[in-house]
Amino acid sequence: MGLADVHAHLTSRRLAADEAGILERARAADVTSIVVNGLNAQDNEAVRALAARAPSVKPAYGLYPVDAVLEEMRTLGVDYPREGEMPSAAASVAWVRDHVDEAIAVGEIGLDGHWVPEALWPRQEEVFRELVTLALEADKPIIVHTRKRERRCLELLEEMKVTRVDWHCFGGKVNLARAIAERGHLLSIPANARRSESFTRMLETLPRDRVLLETDCPYLSPDRSRPSEPADVAGTAQYAAELWGVSLAEVTERMAENFARLFRVAP
Repeated sequence: MGLADVHAHLTSRRLAADEAGILERARAADVTSIVVNGLNAQDNEAVRALAARAPSVKPAYGLYPVDAVLEEMRTLGVDYPREGEMPSAAASVAWVRDHVDEAIAVGEIGLDGHWVPEALWPRQEEVFRELVTLALEADKPIIVHTRKRERRCLELLEEMKVTRVDWHCFGGKVNLARAIAERGHLLSIPANARRSESFTRMLETLPRDRVLLETDCPYLSPDRSRPSEPADVAGTAQYAAELWGVSLAEVTERMAENFARLFRVAP
């Protein structure tokens, strides 16, 4: 069993041209599973095609929280840096419903209060509930993206009795991260942890059976001069070994156990 990147965007335009090289470098770094998260129906289809040609890619199908209300945002004249036409939220939810059995998880999904105005939060929550319900019915874990709405997201998950959750790139306070871990949820630490005080604190203080590793590639790189990629989780694993005072092999084994428990497959 090797390492896993539980949140990647290999369908990003910044990475697609070097797909073969990225996958080879991941193999060389002992990254044997890459959970590629979809953002909408169009991106989910690209993730599905990638998984069909790359055995290490495990597809997660979702709907980015901003895309869930993008039509309404444009109607209100809210500026958001997304070019071109996007599938409707309804089309994306329907796509996930039709393909959820193929996925390792439903994600990324969640709540966003940074880009999305408060007037649209109720609608965003409706879409989130729809997607969580699909995951529950299919017995799939969810991969959560939250920004500025972490507490509300936790409230909804507790209300819906969701237990198999990975909080990707958690941006809230470390005390709330600990509370989330106490609920049995997992939190994935990105590859920029060495230069992030909050992610370092999470690695240091969260229960080790509640931690996973991710890149969110091409974002959050350990090296600002280049995009991140799945091979970078090896560096985060080494950093965890240093913080925990254990061997890299022990960290790898712990991460594999955590991955298997959440996704119910071996990495």
